[in-house]
Amino acid sequence: MLALAVLLAVAGGAAFYFYGNQPWYIRGALLLSGLVMGSVVALFSSAGKNFIGFTKEAWREIRKVVWPTRKEAGQTTLIVFVFVLLMAVYLWIGDKIIEWAVFSLILGWK
Repeated sequence: MLALAVLLAVAGGAAFYFYGNQPWYIRGALLLSGLVMGSVVALFSSAGKNFIGFTKEAWREIRKVVWPTRKEAGQTTLIVFVFVLLMAVYLWIGDKIIEWAVFSLILGWK
């Protein structure tokens, strides 16, 4: 089944290039129809059925998630920004100390 699906998708791509002298919408319809038919055949294969089961289960799990409120999301974002700012200042100070140590103390540059 998967081989047939790939063959249909490739046939759609080949038709797109084979009918190069046709208008773009005809070529696009050929390509799209090949891809759609290949996708439909792939969904009826065992791997496709497993994929459909996986997506249904993932959707059920998404519905179980407790999403943060707008206030909680804003507070978390503010905490992240403050932390990033503090880390930037800390790294800048560390960089300046290392720069001073290397250029002034070790190399003797002024």
